[in-house]
Amino acid sequence: MPHITLNSDEPGIRGLFRFRPETALPLNELVEVLLRGPSTLSPGERELIAAYVSGLNECKYCCSSHSAYAAVQLPGGMDLVNQVRGDVVSAPVSAKLKALLRVAAAVQQGGLKVTEQDVAAARAEGATDTEIHDTVLIAAAFCMFNRYVDGLATIAPDDPDLYTARAQRIAADGYLALLAQAPRQDA
Repeated sequence: MPHITLNSDEPGIRGLFRFRPETALPLNELVEVLLRGPSTLSPGERELIAAYVSGLNECKYCCSSHSAYAAVQLPGGMDLVNQVRGDVVSAPVSAKLKALLRVAAAVQQGGLKVTEQDVAAARAEGATDTEIHDTVLIAAAFCMFNRYVDGLATIAPDDPDLYTARAQRIAADGYLALLAQAPRQDA
């Protein structure tokens, strides 16, 4: 049960956006840029970084959501997402993505945990400065989102089908389109 009385029974951050709709647009704009904007990393790879960090933070709602969003956009689907979340080292993803996920994991521990060696390893695997920047920002943003969602004890459904259904819409239309379609509720 959420720590505060929400005006919606929507799960996770969606319920929080209904409670404080003025936060929904800027936060969704940030996510749209980070996860779907122009990048040399695919939307699926960026969703995977978000899912990975959310899993490290044990945020059930965000991890389930972004795992589903990554799965519908990556050739290996949910099997690949689960492999990455279970063991990055042996997961069948590129060496560059593995190095970026190590950077993301360091950010999850704390910004000062990212070392020159982490960055050098990512560069050695072909990561650009923009990819390293975006990985750090995705990881940092999802640490904030995870703490927002879990800090207010929002609802996190157990049924994976609920996340998969929304994943198709996110992949097709993005975060801002879904926000525009959502009914607004007054507090």
